[in-house]
Amino acid sequence: MDKVVIKKDIPLLVERLEKMYPDAECALDHRNTFELLIATVLSAQTTDKSVNLVTPELFAKAPDANALKGLSQEELEQILRRIGMYRSKAKNIKALAGILAEKYQGVVPDRYEELVTLPGVGRKTANVVLSVGFGQPRIAVDTHVFRLANRIGLTQEKDVLKTEMALMEALPEEHWTSMHHALIFHGRQVCSARNPHCEDCGIADLCRKNMDEVIK
Repeated sequence: MDKVVIKKDIPLLVERLEKMYPDAECALDHRNTFELLIATVLSAQTTDKSVNLVTPELFAKAPDANALKGLSQEELEQILRRIGMYRSKAKNIKALAGILAEKYQGVVPDRYEELVTLPGVGRKTANVVLSVGFGQPRIAVDTHVFRLANRIGLTQEKDVLKTEMALMEALPEEHWTSMHHALIFHGRQVCSARNPHCEDCGIADLCRKNMDEVIK
């Protein structure tokens, strides 16, 4: 059986997910694009909840790029010690802040090509910042989005980049941002990695995985 959602069913899938998670948004606490960028860099291979525990102290001491670049590596490590890979992340955000302060006058750039040159900023982080911070239509593929897109059948890809490209083709552009957040919420609340709660899923009848299980 084809493991990709039938094209005619995609509008219904989008409609249901957006109705299920109308308030889905970025879970990283932030007040501006600078804080969003730093928090997203810190969230790599770490839960958003863990990042939200350390950023209040971080942003109280370093509310902007100039202040952040002025903190020592040791200070940053002490603040970030509760999250994964805190030493390398401290090094990255200090270097990132220095570039922002010196090259961009402390302002976060709104172009993908510039964002991905910053230390610790990859494709996913850049897409999150552009989408959440600047309102640009983007799909940031994290572990939840990658797993769900391929499990549900929106895509059938084996790597993150191809999944992102396939999602951009499958989904209407005006729904890219909302679907990014809805898929993350669905992955956290219902469609977990090991034990998905298919019996409580509002899109079970459209899911390729669920259909395959029924056929078996």
